[in-house]
Amino acid sequence: MKNKSILIILLVVAVLLGIKFIFLSPKAKNKGGGNFSKGGPVKVTAYITQPTILENKIFATGTIKAYEEAALIPEVSGKLQKINFTEGSPVSKGTLLAKIVDSDLQAQLVKLNTQLQLAEDKESRLKQLLNIQGVSQEDYDAAINTIKVIKADVAFVQSQIAKTEIRAPFDGEIGLRLVSEGSFVNTNTVLTTMQQINLLKIDFMVPEKYASIIKKGDLIKFNVENVRDTFAAKVEAIEPKIDPTTRNITMRAVVNNSKMNLFAGSFARVELIASRKHDALLIPTEAIIPELKGKKVFVNRKGKATPIKIVTNTRNDKMIEVIEGLKVGDTVITTGLMNLKPDNDLIITNFKK
Repeated sequence: MKNKSILIILLVVAVLLGIKFIFLSPKAKNKGGGNFSKGGPVKVTAYITQPTILENKIFATGTIKAYEEAALIPEVSGKLQKINFTEGSPVSKGTLLAKIVDSDLQAQLVKLNTQLQLAEDKESRLKQLLNIQGVSQEDYDAAINTIKVIKADVAFVQSQIAKTEIRAPFDGEIGLRLVSEGSFVNTNTVLTTMQQINLLKIDFMVPEKYASIIKKGDLIKFNVENVRDTFAAKVEAIEPKIDPTTRNITMRAVVNNSKMNLFAGSFARVELIASRKHDALLIPTEAIIPELKGKKVFVNRKGKATPIKIVTNTRNDKMIEVIEGLKVGDTVITTGLMNLKPDNDLIITNFKK
């Protein structure tokens, strides 16, 4: 009986030893976590630093306006005698666009011209008599004054006749006609509008902190709805006052519209380059590891991961400028950072562009 007990104990020990060698051997341990063994090489991607042009861009919204725009309103009241334009047509400066009846003024002008002719004839006769002392100097001077008064009256009537003519104030295009021939118009009646659209203005606002950066003559880019092209314009004027409510400053740029593919009144998305640096050192934003006292990146030093503290500046949607800590030609690690520790061996699988 005693021998049988000893045999059972020996069998149990043998089974336990077998379990230990099968399930707890070093090979079994490595099988579960061999890919992350301490000190093993880490597969990463990297980015090689190089001088890059960095543009500090400002984005704003603006409105496109005609370079010149006018509502054509008569200076005098009267019946509209003639409309001399076609809607939507180009016209030149000084073109007669509409005419108000001026028959009464024309009659006054004929009367004054007749009086002027008689006064000039009388002055001519008195001058001959004055030379032989047939009249006094006073009579001759009175004749001269009469001529001046009549000429002044003629000029006044002519100016009134000119006011019955509505002429184009600049080269441009006529808008829609708002009245018809035969209508009675006054100094509040808008006959039509006129715009100069071969050039267009873009008014937009930017924050006051950029007031000293943007100068007259700077170029902007802008886009409009339903047009794929990107347009360029030049800053022509800057409002000398900052809006105290919005703390923005208004600017105006001018664009050449010779192709007539832009329309006054359109909404514009404006992009303005506030500054440009030609030798900026940029790295991908995902390469940066935040720390309690700053930021760091890992760089490749002779095949090993080396942490470097950095100072950053301007950024865009994908890249950020490094102003301290890196130099041109450094290989910055961009992926695999979660498994990376100082002095890890590196296997660079790809270089980010």
